[in-house]
This record gives sequence, C-alpha cells and structure tokens, in this order.
Amino acid sequence: MILKASQRGSGQNLAAHLMRTDDNEHVLVHDLRGFASDDLHGAFKEAEAVSHGTKCRQYLFSLSLNPPEAENVPITVFEDAIERIEGKLKLEGQPRAIVFHEKEGRRHAHCVWSRIDAETMTARQMSFFKQKLMGVSRDLYLENGWKMPRGLENAAERNPTNFSLAEWQQAKRQDIDPRWLKTTLQHCWARSDNERSFVRSLEEHGFFLARGDRRSFVVLDHNGEVWSLARCLDLKSKEVAARLGDAAALPSVEVAKASVGARMTPALRRHVEESRARFQKRSATLGQRRMEMTHRQRAERAQLKATQETEWQRETRARAERLPKGLRGLWHRITGKYQQVRSENEREAQRTQERHTGERQTLIDRQRDERSLLQKQFRELRSQQAALLLELRKDIGRYLRMARARADSAALSRRRGSSLRLQR
Repeated sequence: MILKASQRGSGQNLAAHLMRTDDNEHVLVHDLRGFASDDLHGAFKEAEAVSHGTKCRQYLFSLSLNPPEAENVPITVFEDAIERIEGKLKLEGQPRAIVFHEKEGRRHAHCVWSRIDAETMTARQMSFFKQKLMGVSRDLYLENGWKMPRGLENAAERNPTNFSLAEWQQAKRQDIDPRWLKTTLQHCWARSDNERSFVRSLEEHGFFLARGDRRSFVVLDHNGEVWSLARCLDLKSKEVAARLGDAAALPSVEVAKASVGARMTPALRRHVEESRARFQKRSATLGQRRMEMTHRQRAERAQLKATQETEWQRETRARAERLPKGLRGLWHRITGKYQQVRSENEREAQRTQERHTGERQTLIDRQRDERSLLQKQFRELRSQQAALLLELRKDIGRYLRMARARADSAALSRRRGSSLRLQR
C-alpha cells in the first residue's frame, strides 16, 4: 500500500480533518492507545500538552495507508503494517490513534503518533522516514501479491502526469482534470520538433502559447487560464527554450488573452456551458443517491453496533453469574473449579469478540460492494464528460485555425489592393 507521512503540529486541526463526515462516507476511530481521553480531539490535546514541556513544535507524526483501489484489505493487514512501521521508525509504545476512512467505496487508514517520549521529555527522531516507509511499502506489495506501482519499482519511472497541490487546485477551479492537461501538453510536445509545429499542435486542442513573466513560456486555455509550460512538461526552462527559441517573439499573456476572447464564439461558449450543466445535473443525481446510501449504511452500522453491545452485556452478565460467590465460591477456588469456569468465560468472550468482528467486516464488505457499483457510474460519467470536453476543445482549435486563415487572407487581399492602386 502507498504510505505517506509527515511531522506536524496543530493537533486540533488534524483531529477535525480526520473526523470529517462530509468528505468521508464512514469514519471509525479504531484505536486510541496511551491516551486518557476516549475521543480524538481530547487525545491530541493531551499530546500537545505534553509537548509544551519540550521545544518540539511538530509533536505529531501522521501516516496515511492507502491500499490498491481494487483490493479488499482486511483491518488486520492495516494493523500488521502499522506495527511494522512502528518498529522501523522506533515509535513502539508511543501514544497513537488509528482512524479508518471510507470514501468512494475505498477504505484507507490514518495513524497518528505522539513523538514526545513522556519519560525523557524528548521527541523521537524521524530520520530518513520516507526511505524507510518506501521499503515497508514495497514489502507489503510483494507479500500481498498486489501489483506494484512503477514508481515503487523504480523512482525514475514514476508517472510523469503526477501533479502538485497548487496545480490540482488550479485545475479544480477550472473543471479541468490536471492529469488530462499534462498528458495532452506532453503529447503535443512529443509530436512536434519546433515552435511552429508545437503551436499548431496546441491549437488543435484549444491551447495557446504565450510569453509569461521573465520571458518564460506559458500556455493558455480557452478560458484564459495560464499554465507554466515547463511544469506541465516536467522539464527545465532551458530545455523548453532549446526547442522553442526565445519567448520574446511570442505575444504577452494579456495580448494572448485578448486574442482568445475575440476569437471565441458565443456558440462554442454555449456548448461548453451546456455540457457542464448536463454533467452537473447528472452528477447531482448520483450525488443524491450517494448521500441516501451513506445515511442508510451509517444507520445499518449503528444498528449492528447497538445489537452487538446489547448481546455483549447480556453474555457478560451470564458469564458473571457462572462464578459462584460466598462459601461456595471459596470452595471452588480451593478445588480449582473457579479458575476452570473463568478460563471458559474468557474463551467464550474471545469467541464472541471474533464473531462480532466478522459480522462487522461482512457488513462493511457488503456495503463497499454496493458503493463500488455507484462509484462505477461516477467514473463513467466523468469519463464521458472528459471525452466530450476534449471534442469541444478540438472544435475550438479548428475554429481558431479558420479564423487565423481568414485574417491572413484578408491581409493578403488588402496588400494586393494597395499594390494595384499604386500601379495605376
């Protein structure tokens, strides 16, 4: 599974994030170890209070564990992975919290440790934790027979369309999938060998080359949003300049935006907006179904929890009644029968716990299967929308080429007319 971690402070912000039920369909605080509090906010307040006795500001170590999308990973695998990571990072015995999230039919986990050793009042050192986690991640893929991502097999072969948080936020504002954006620009770059062919390839997809600040190369989409070309291509600026030459000859961002706005026809804008409106309507319908399913599934889990708690209390009372009291109890202790009954009670309690765990897992698996069917419809809808927007962008590119050809033709006609008047 993919392991991502960081040292951090702001425990209350982290607790609020981990307990969000608007972003996650199901949230379960699975384990709180080494804390007096029985809730996440209280636990992280304890960790922060202890850290005040040191100079450490990043008093928490936060880890996320993300298994492969297609795999149904039981809780025990997460627990074993966390125990192994504790050993690698020297966090054994440190207070920790384990939280499970379910989102879009997938389950992942978060584990947060306090870095402060209460006995020595020092922070546990987290040297080279990224390399150590990568080693554990590779082992988990191999041991469980999961298909390993190429980036784990060889860091040099990581997916080139990976994007930063800033790129994701910018793309999200514009309703553009940044993976598609990067892939498209990289495809245009691969099929061109100079500025002219690259500009032509960009315009076929509705993108435009311009000069950014400090004479850098940028790309504009039909909305006028500006993207750094070097970042999208995962190249250095000098590598881009080596093929495209000096950016000084290109129009500035302001000029390019004016040109795009002048050429963009109301009809094409209407097509794009209509497409987005249809997508939002269908997405809202699926979103309503998802919300209803989430509420129903939460109710089912709450009902199962209440049933199991009632059953546990009833069996606990029954087991307590088996243990004799008074003189009879004393006699059972002397003869050893008391310990026999107690041992049998413990075995029965263990069997009940295992049965309850199996019932919870069965319910979770059934609900995740149900949710995965709905998520498949979400993916199909998004895929259809991406394909439609791609076609619209190609139409925009074709129109712009036509507009440029008409402008060139009009300029040529004016020059010919001027030449004829001079000859007369």
